[in-house]
Order: sequence, then C-alpha cells, then structure tokens
Amino acid sequence: MIVATGTPDVLLRTEDRAGFITLNRPRAINALTHAMVLAVDDALTAWEHDPAVTTVVVEGAGERGLCAGGDIRAIHDDARAGGSASAAFWQDEYRLNARIARYPKPYVALMDGIVMGGGVGVSAHGSVRVVTERSRVAMPETGIGFVPDVGGTFLLGRAPGELGTHLALTGGHIGAADAILTGLADAFVPSAELPALARDLTERTAEEALARRAVAPPEGVLAEQREWIDACYGAPTVEEIVERLFDTGVPAAKETAETLLTRSPAALKATLATLRRSRALGSLEEVLDLEYRVSCAALGTPDLVEGIRAQVVDKDRDPHWTPATLAEVTEADVARYFVVPSGGDLGLAAALSETTSADTGVRGGA
Repeated sequence: MIVATGTPDVLLRTEDRAGFITLNRPRAINALTHAMVLAVDDALTAWEHDPAVTTVVVEGAGERGLCAGGDIRAIHDDARAGGSASAAFWQDEYRLNARIARYPKPYVALMDGIVMGGGVGVSAHGSVRVVTERSRVAMPETGIGFVPDVGGTFLLGRAPGELGTHLALTGGHIGAADAILTGLADAFVPSAELPALARDLTERTAEEALARRAVAPPEGVLAEQREWIDACYGAPTVEEIVERLFDTGVPAAKETAETLLTRSPAALKATLATLRRSRALGSLEEVLDLEYRVSCAALGTPDLVEGIRAQVVDKDRDPHWTPATLAEVTEADVARYFVVPSGGDLGLAAALSETTSADTGVRGGA
C-alpha cells in the first residue's frame, strides 16, 4: 500500500517497507528552503519510530538533479538586509545533516544529476549513497564568496590525499567514479535503473537492493591526477598552492591555478583554514559547529553578497572580490571567520556529549 503525505515542496510516501522523501522544487533544482529542512526532519522523526518503515530513501523531483543546494537567493537577500534568517536556516540544516549521519535506519540517497552544497548535506552523510552517470557532485562555495558547509569540510577533509582540498578550493564538479573515490558516494547504478532500485527498496534491504542493481562506474579523472594534486595542495598556504600548480608544467594543473584565481581570495583562505581545522576534529558534530561559525562570519562579508549577485542574480559571472587578491587577505581577516557568532555557537558537539553521557549513565561537565 502507498501512503502519500508531506508539503508541496517535500513529498512523502510510504510504500511497503520504505519511506520516500522527494524534494519537490524542480524549477530550482530542488534547492532547499528552511521549511523543506524542517519537513525532512519531521519525516525522519516519524519514520524513526515507525516499525513499518525499515528504509528511508531521499530523491529529487524533475530531471535536473537531487538538489542544487540551499536557496542562495534568499541568503543573498538576507545578507543584504543584515538579517538573521540565514543563521536560523543553518542551525536547522546542520542539525539535520548531523541527524542523517546518525540515523538508526538505512538512509539511501539517490544522487542523480546535480548534487551541490546543501544537496551534498542531505545525501552524502547517509548510510547508502548512490550515484549515476548523470551525477555532478560539488561543493562550489568559493565561487560565491562562501566556504563549504553542511559538513562538507568533514567529508572532503577525509578524502584520500589532498583530493578533498582540491575540490573544496576549486568547487569543481565530479562524476560518479570520483564521488566514490573521494568518499562522497558508495555505489553506481545507471540512472535508467533507479526506478527498479526504488521498487527493490520497498521489498528488500538496501544491501540486497544494491546487489541487484549496482555496477562498476565509468572511469573518473581524479585518480590519474592524484600525483600533482597531492604535491600541490600539500603546500601550507593558498598562495603556495597556486604557485606549485603553475610550476608543475601539467596543463590541467595550470588550468586549476587559473580557476583558483577567479574565486574569492578571502573564501579560499578561509576554506583552507576550515578544512585543516576540521581534519583535527573527531566528529561531524564538531565540524558542523566549526562551519556554523564560519558561515555566520561569511554572512557579514561583502564577498558573499557579491558572489551570489554575479553568479545567480545578475548572472554576469564577473564578481569583484574584497579584498581583490590573495596577498591582501590577512591572517586577521581569516581569524574573523572563527569567532563565536553574536547569537552563540551551534552546540551540536555539546548536545551529542550530553546525550551520550545520559545514555551511558555518566555525568557530563565539570
């Protein structure tokens, strides 16, 4: 039996043993709004305690992709107004990302088509991440004067070698094989087979369903680029990374350096600092707490408004960054990204610690 509920932007249905979440803003490539985040969270709450639902599946409506990220036009308008709506959105979005990562039932993400930014957040933290030949996965934040969030620096910081640093700084799109290589996905299923996979998930375990449908992906490109990526992105600063890329003599590395020079200089330096700090942290919750500080700080920078204006609002693709060059971005500029927001920290790691202590009967705190 199929039972359908939800909101216009988040369609919910249960079919036999599976609960399906369909992000339903196809004209916006299912970009996330605050209301959508809350609706997904409510569905996870209901199904977590429903013994009839053994597997949760998230998918995107339309032909273009699972999710293009957060609604950055709304963030642009909020930043211009000096409001707090974006911070409130991130609070609930990051809590949802953490919840997905610890969800007690199989959470299957169908990462078909475009999966960027917040779309990575609602998919790549899941227990089963499925990509197709149409998948284009990216954390493109430096191109809009922002820094990878939604746990993106947690995921990319744990990719092999410096592949994650490369993806975080450039914001480049990757396909199925490279998503699997970097740990953003688990299995490849041809897009034409997704309806059959969805049917299997209503009758079988996620493991059994994947065994029926998953095949080897087409070849990626990152594995053969790994040597120069690791050598260049191991440098201690963005300036030195760019210099090494130019000096390799490898055409792809030179093109990458030229791409980096089009990104927000402040966002590049903040991204590298965030990524390296996140590697030293033990949990996704700690990283999300860190990213929340960085996101709130970015909200007050001129580059976020300017980057979204250039890429999405006016679409002239000609952002004017402030500061304009890497050399002009000081250590003090980067340090401001890690200051506690005026509204306080997110507190996910502390909440996890309290929950863990309560579950084990151990008192927390001093």
